[in-house]
Amino acid sequence: MSTLNLLYQKRYVINDFISIVIPTVGEIIDNEDAYYNLVSVLTAMPIDLMVQLEDAGIDFTSINEYELFLLMFAGFKSQDTSLIFGDLDLSKFKIAVNEQNGNIVLLDEEHDIKIDRAIHGQIAGVLRKIHHLEKNRRKPANDEAKQFMLKRARDKMKRRKNRKEDSQLESLIVAMVNTEQYKYDFEGTRELSIYQFNESVRQVIKKVDYDNRMYGVYTGTINAKELSQDDLNWLTHK
Repeated sequence: MSTLNLLYQKRYVINDFISIVIPTVGEIIDNEDAYYNLVSVLTAMPIDLMVQLEDAGIDFTSINEYELFLLMFAGFKSQDTSLIFGDLDLSKFKIAVNEQNGNIVLLDEEHDIKIDRAIHGQIAGVLRKIHHLEKNRRKPANDEAKQFMLKRARDKMKRRKNRKEDSQLESLIVAMVNTEQYKYDFEGTRELSIYQFNESVRQVIKKVDYDNRMYGVYTGTINAKELSQDDLNWLTHK
């Protein structure tokens, strides 16, 4: 899934029935909490929700990301998912068994649309690409490590429980608009797709790092011979 696949698109087509919307920054700002919560659910790995799973009596090391998605589906299928799935009505989907292979799928019988493990993988992959999210692949080495991870995660949840979270996207927009390398104003930023904005943020960070690195080379505090070709070219985008 290259940059060109998403840079100028308003949606990414999974198949004839399912596509992922690439909303504008403005659309997300107006629905930020709901949007990012849904993205988190759709891209979650079991380790991301280890505490919630333990409280439900489920060992987070015993299930995979697709099984987690199926577990959580009922909790969000009736929500407004239009900023991710467009006009696809998730409320029509029910858990079913694929008669051909015995696998569990989500099925909209009325329109003959299914979401299986492979399709969920594509959905999650596109959302991770749009938002620069990485799979959390960590696994505890033993039961002692698992209990330690659970305790740390639970303590972190308690600390954040009553803390009011500020808008991360809004803060990022303010920072970018007031950065000389960024060429959009507030209104112009609202019109960008979230993918275009996220890619611009990443590129501006790379340019600023490059400028600081070159300043270090010119002043003699950084040895140019120790820099890689990527360090020496801010135009590369990976």
